[in-house]
Amino acid sequence: MKQLLSPTLVKNSLSSHSWLGLLVGVMMYLVCLSGTLAVFYQEFERWEQPLVDEFQALPQDSLQSAYEEVLAKSGDTHHMYISLPSESMPRVSISNDDGGWFLNSDGSLGEKVSHEWTHLLTELHIFLHLPEDFGVIVVSILGALLCGLIISGFFAHPRIFRDAFILRLKGSKHLEQADIHNRLSVWGAPFHLMIAITGAYFGLALLISLVVSPAFFDGDTKAIVPAIFGAEPELDQALHTAEVAKALAQMPSIAPEASPFYITVEDVGSAQQFIVVGAQHHDRLIYSEQYRFDGSGNYLDKVGFSDGEIGSQAIFSVYRLHFGHYGGFFVKILYGIFGLALTVVSVSGINIWFARRKSRDALNNLWLGLVWGTPLALSASAIIQLLFQFHSLGLFWLSLVACSALAQSINNDLLAKALLLKLNAASLIGLVLAYCILFGSKSFQAAPLGINISLLIAAAVFLWMSPRNSQLRAMSNT
Repeated sequence: MKQLLSPTLVKNSLSSHSWLGLLVGVMMYLVCLSGTLAVFYQEFERWEQPLVDEFQALPQDSLQSAYEEVLAKSGDTHHMYISLPSESMPRVSISNDDGGWFLNSDGSLGEKVSHEWTHLLTELHIFLHLPEDFGVIVVSILGALLCGLIISGFFAHPRIFRDAFILRLKGSKHLEQADIHNRLSVWGAPFHLMIAITGAYFGLALLISLVVSPAFFDGDTKAIVPAIFGAEPELDQALHTAEVAKALAQMPSIAPEASPFYITVEDVGSAQQFIVVGAQHHDRLIYSEQYRFDGSGNYLDKVGFSDGEIGSQAIFSVYRLHFGHYGGFFVKILYGIFGLALTVVSVSGINIWFARRKSRDALNNLWLGLVWGTPLALSASAIIQLLFQFHSLGLFWLSLVACSALAQSINNDLLAKALLLKLNAASLIGLVLAYCILFGSKSFQAAPLGINISLLIAAAVFLWMSPRNSQLRAMSNT
């Protein structure tokens, strides 16, 4: 590869790669870390509310009664949402535009749906807690820039494949971080590129529509949505409660190979209301096929994501491909591993830049506080949520600022890293202890147990990574 690239191209690629990485480094780290955790958002939701009944089936008459009960509580709402039990989420909830309730196994209403900490995590990944529409575009641009980083990285390092198994962890700080960065970049390149492309899609689709609409829809951007996602059925019905149970009961004969996992009622209570049953086709990457019924539960049609235009199928496959929700829990584990590798790549890239500098200033401290403060802010906000049912984006960001301020006050990389890693470990252990005290035997159910064990493993890793006392003493003697 080295012979194919001119020295000028390599030099220019290295320069662009460095500046591009610096430009997006902080946001890229936040998106990568939160995205790695967000792969398991369903498990976190179950962990966050472990007292909810879990089951795989609910009598259809119970579903209809519960729907009507929630509808009566809803007042003026445009949508109703029903989450049906599945292997990865074995619980039922019914919600309106403002909130919802879980159902008990006997069909009665249980506790309110409250996934505030999980939402904090997923919203950090999806739009960085910025105003949503703007934030989604920003994060999507990061995905596009990540594509540029991956491509320029290969051009900037012509020996990258030949050195794919060289890992010098006991040399200089620069060589150590460079080897970690380059090795993980090579080994995870196909995954990283796929994540970058699918991540870029979500927000950039809006911008692309502004280009596509003049060419294919005479400038009418509103016509794009029906063309891709299907036009709403034109109905004029008597006003009545939607027959959601009747619609669901027909699914085994309409699509025996599909597994329904959600129901949406659109235009609730109006003459145009219709029911959408979303069903997963396990042999396809699409998020779901949508089967549509009128308000009386009579079958109308399906949108065609499973067998329609190839473009619609591709667009509706982006979500599962990006988050790894298509091949069972083993695929999620792989996404977690590669996502963590991408997170390390984003950190080590900035660390390389710091290692090349001949001076040290507040930027070093702020970066160190951000890197080790983000997981600490996440665990601290989870503790506050569990103990006091208090959720606040401000608390998360205030914790993050406090960690950077702490690193600045210490003004020593080794000491600050040691303290922040130990605080991370203590926070995670405290989180698990608080969880076990609050929920008792429920802490040892499948999903909560898996999350709690993972948190304790993470705490052990933080302690293992913390600089040893001998290192700290040697530093104090110099």
